[in-house]
Amino acid sequence: MTYALEVTPETVENIEWRMFKGTYKGATDLVTKWLWPRPAFYATRLAASLGITPNQITLVSLVLVVAAFWLFLHGAWWPGLIAAWLMTFLDTVDGKLARVTLASSRLGNVLDHGIDLIHPPFWYLAWGLGLAHQAGLAAGAAVPWREITIIIAGYVAQRVIEGLSILLFGLEIHVWRRIDTLFRQITARRNPNLILLSLGVLIGRPDFGLVWVAWWTVICLLLHGVQLAQAGLRLRRDGRLRSWMASR
Repeated sequence: MTYALEVTPETVENIEWRMFKGTYKGATDLVTKWLWPRPAFYATRLAASLGITPNQITLVSLVLVVAAFWLFLHGAWWPGLIAAWLMTFLDTVDGKLARVTLASSRLGNVLDHGIDLIHPPFWYLAWGLGLAHQAGLAAGAAVPWREITIIIAGYVAQRVIEGLSILLFGLEIHVWRRIDTLFRQITARRNPNLILLSLGVLIGRPDFGLVWVAWWTVICLLLHGVQLAQAGLRLRRDGRLRSWMASR
């Protein structure tokens, strides 16, 4: 869609907001879609005015990834969650800053997506080890390897399914049907999983948080398997798949 708007002191913020919203694309989780946009808009505008580059924000995100891992590993749940949630916020800001300032680079893109892809399993591992650390290894506290294995294996399997969808059908499974896009908002990825972990800490049972993530990972993996099978049947019947977004 192309449109023209008159730039005046009264309309400039609305125009900036429209431009910012235009940087959102595809399907994403509920936190990124509904919670982060407005604060990310102001953070992006501030970063642009201060001359902060997207890569600098990405590097801060990397520091927060490591900090959250270390804090989870030692059972410091709330400080770790603060670092983790701040990282997810900056993960939104760096991409939006790159787009609105036309400052994207191949290095920044690789670094940003590489961090996104790799760090979640390490957080889950640190969380499980932190539970044992908090309980006291000397007292024979067991590491919850079952939950850790389920979550990490499920995370990898979900990524494989997403890759197969692109390879076999030529589109991301999350943008095929409207229900797939809605499901992407809550599927067992980093931000929805962080909500479950945060709820566990909130009620004083961080171990419950890890169990909830493990169960949600299994449920979502089964649902993604159904999605993939349905897409395969539709492709066989119609010869191709078309995203519901393409018809809007």
